[in-house]
This record gives sequence, structure tokens and C-alpha cells, in this order.
Amino acid sequence: CQPKKKLLNSADDCVDEALCGLVRASGGLSLLKGHRVVLRSDRDNLRGKVALLSGGGSGHEPAHGGYVGAGMLSAAVAGGVFASPPPASILAAILSLHNAGASGVLLIVKNYTGDRLNFGLAAEQARNHGVAVDMVIVAEDCAFDQPSKAGRRGLCGTIFIHKLAGALAEEGCSLDQIVSQVTEVLKGIGTLGVSLSPCSVPGCLPSFDLPPGDMELGLGIHGEAGIRRSKVTQTQPVPT
Repeated sequence: CQPKKKLLNSADDCVDEALCGLVRASGGLSLLKGHRVVLRSDRDNLRGKVALLSGGGSGHEPAHGGYVGAGMLSAAVAGGVFASPPPASILAAILSLHNAGASGVLLIVKNYTGDRLNFGLAAEQARNHGVAVDMVIVAEDCAFDQPSKAGRRGLCGTIFIHKLAGALAEEGCSLDQIVSQVTEVLKGIGTLGVSLSPCSVPGCLPSFDLPPGDMELGLGIHGEAGIRRSKVTQTQPVPT
């Protein structure tokens, strides 16, 4: 069985080429030299405001580089496909936002061990540089009654946090105010993943098998096992 065909020049360069394409297609984005970091081009508008940084493994586009802009993220850092970005790149992004005059930097992180570890390390290093940094963890997967020891996974509910925190930052709210409001909203967000087919990392075979006509409930965004499989059925019309 061969890896699935993809419209890629090479598996090794696909992340960098995707980021380059994203920036070239947008007049409001730029890349941080030497790092897989997408930044707002108008960083002067961050002066005196809280900057927002998110990111994670690539392969979930448009997350997270596609959410960079006014009223949303100030920057996004990308790792390899399904791999957490390195602390050095996260730190470089934080310092770039700090040097642009941001009053503080909020890290919005999905609940995966690698992301929590690497963003956490970068946050500690940034604090040693005198940067006001805080971090919120998005863990809104509601598929499991008893989640693993690592807790609930972070899924697409993260986008709502980008939007809420971005709006608050634009209004000039402080870092503590944003963290407080976002933390409260996170209590009411829940996401259930559904998959109709397996995913395939570039250059690799599909990560699991899902027969035609079947779907899996509660699947993770990297192909982590869900809670059950069932047949795809037609929805019933709602009585009027």
C-alpha cells in the first residue's frame, strides 16, 4: 500500500512552502526570519495592547496562521505536521510582539502534552526577559466522560477563544482581564469530533482504517481514537 498522493512538492518542505504561500497571498502578514512564525504586518497597532500568540502542529490549516490579523491573533507559530513548535520559535514570536510595544502577550494553547510543554518553557524564558506573559489552555473535547490523565483535548473551540480574546485586546483590556473572561467562557465550550475518513501525514500511510460507510465519533485531530464507530445514517426531518 502506497502513501496517498498529495499536491505537494515534497513532504520535507510542505510546511515552509504553505506558510510562504499564506503570507504571499495576504497583504497583512509577514514571516519572522529564521522561524515558522506568521506575524501581523501592522505590529505598530499592537503598541500598548495585549498581543495574542497561538500555534501548534501544522496540518490543521487554516489553523493557526489563517487566524492572524486585527481582532484575532497577533502571531502564530507552526510546528511540523502534527508536531509541536519548538520553544525557540515560540520565544522568538513572544519577543517580537514585546518589542513591537505590546503591553503583554497571551499564549492560547490547545491541551496536548508537547504544546503545553513547549509553550510553557517559552513563557518562562520570556518572563526572564521581562515580558508579561500568561497562558490559557483550551481543553473543550467533550467526547469522553473520563478523559485521560492528560485531560480533555483541545479542538476547534480554540477559534472562539481567538475571537473573544482578540476582541478584548482590541478594546484595550489588560492581560489579567482577558485571561479572566476567557477562562470563564472556556467552561461553557464543548466540541465533539466526527470523522468520515482517516488522515494521512505527507509521505506516510493513513494513520488508521475506517471502512466506507462508517464514521467515528470523538476522534482527535491527530487521529487519536474516538469513543465508538457506527454507520453513517440519514438524518430524520424535524417535525414542524
